[in-house]
Amino acid sequence: MGNVQWLPRKALSSNDWNPNVQAPPEHRLLATSILENGWTQPIVAREQADGTYEIVDGFHRWTVAAQAAIAALTGGLVPVVVLPPTDPATARMATVRHNRARGTHHVLGMASIVDDLLKLGIEPTEIGRRLEMDAEEVERLADRGDMLARHAPDGFNNGWTVG
Repeated sequence: MGNVQWLPRKALSSNDWNPNVQAPPEHRLLATSILENGWTQPIVAREQADGTYEIVDGFHRWTVAAQAAIAALTGGLVPVVVLPPTDPATARMATVRHNRARGTHHVLGMASIVDDLLKLGIEPTEIGRRLEMDAEEVERLADRGDMLARHAPDGFNNGWTVG
């Protein structure tokens, strides 16, 4: 239990209950992450009666693993943690727990990372390319939303307050 096994990607299949979706920029970002950093998170699956594996968590990692460049990293194998035998209800609850446990990105924390990258000499265009951000998003994170300094030289209208 808990040991990572390297299995052929084709031995796994998706489930029909996962409510998680991934936008195209994040999908590309996931592929970039695996290409630049290698596999840092295994796929979680449960073994089926026919010897195949149903994905409980990691559908998007499994999907990008079909890309030739990613498959070439490991000869078409993907890292998998196989759950102990489990019933369908427990598998579904495991999917939800895995999805929810990842949390969300806090914008101020992300702004600090962008600031650090800039201080380390990474150009804004490279940050955008490698983190799938457009130029405006990088700029807003870089200045931490300092709207007073950037966009309001003549002040704000009465609908805005400073504070």
